[in-house]
Amino acid sequence: MYSKIIVPIAMDHLEHGEKVLERAQSLLDEGGKIILLNVVEDLNAYAQGYMIVDFPLEMIEESRKHAKKTLTDLMEKHGIAGSVEIRIGGAAGVINAFAEEVDGDLVIIASHRPGLIDYFIGSTASRVASHCKCAVLIDR
Repeated sequence: MYSKIIVPIAMDHLEHGEKVLERAQSLLDEGGKIILLNVVEDLNAYAQGYMIVDFPLEMIEESRKHAKKTLTDLMEKHGIAGSVEIRIGGAAGVINAFAEEVDGDLVIIASHRPGLIDYFIGSTASRVASHCKCAVLIDR
């Protein structure tokens, strides 16, 4: 079993995140901790150049607030004692860095069925599994 499980949840796939959260609960050691993680994708400099100056920052901050509230509510709904982390950046890199930073035992990440584009650039789940230093469970 595992004492520190990281569960990255995308806001656009919240229902799959709930299923993964239930799996994390079943694998958690007594006294262990689940950390829900959401990564707000940062807009690259090229895209920001085409927008009103403060708009990207406002949009990112609103996304952070929404994710924090949604994941906190999800933890309360499932009666989980853990924490919520919101980070900004590229999903796979942030997940891998966060797992190393907090010395996680396991990352449980949801994955969709791969489409054609995933065969060329890879999915977030496959990049996490390829580069994460702790165990990774991919849930479909």
